[in-house]
Amino acid sequence: MLTVVKVGSNILTRADGHVNVSRLSAIVDQLAALHSAGHQLILVSSGAVACGRGEMKAVHPLDSVEQRQLYSAMGQVKLMNLYYSLFREYDINVGQVLTMKENFLSERQYQKSCISVMLENNIIPIVNENDTVSITELMFTDNDELSGLMAQMMKADNLILLSNVDGLLGNPDADGSRPTIRKVRSAKDVAQYVTDSKSSFGRGGMTSKCNTALGVAHTGIHVYIANGTRENILQRVLQGDKDTPYTEFV
Repeated sequence: MLTVVKVGSNILTRADGHVNVSRLSAIVDQLAALHSAGHQLILVSSGAVACGRGEMKAVHPLDSVEQRQLYSAMGQVKLMNLYYSLFREYDINVGQVLTMKENFLSERQYQKSCISVMLENNIIPIVNENDTVSITELMFTDNDELSGLMAQMMKADNLILLSNVDGLLGNPDADGSRPTIRKVRSAKDVAQYVTDSKSSFGRGGMTSKCNTALGVAHTGIHVYIANGTRENILQRVLQGDKDTPYTEFV
């Protein structure tokens, strides 16, 4: 079984904008458990910019593109070192795959063969957009889009989008609480519930996640949006735990 897990900036970033190492470690613990149980995994991970933000002070004010390029170039090294060290505790090998949107537009998807050989050799690919060379016109909307394209290219069984909410939330009850919508079947289901807000450090929001989820689900892949801050959320989602809130796109 092949599962693509996307972890966004809202999961891996602290309130001060730096990477949340304890949260990253908890995600690795879950992935390691799935890996040892025989799951093939592809991790689409944000967090490079957060890792790089605190490493240095720029010599002059930077625009948004310069910030992304500088911080991601430095932060990607630190992020991969963190992943390498954490997975190494479980004797799991990982490899870095930096990609761009144009790589999915070509008929010859060279990255597919690269990832395939990594999976065949029991290596977990860690994928992110190559922010150092991507320009605005060719950027992914966000890593939700990237993970959706990756899941479809690799014909994954599951795509799990980890957010900082429990999934798609319904309209408020009488007490003001918003229940989690368990299953979504169409864009109409999304439109009546989504009030979009982007995370502080990411480019995407719930509309982006739902659009990606619907498109990928229609190709036959099981897609879920779940709360990455919950304990053992990956195992609970894949086991269909009825007591754990998440949204499945059918």
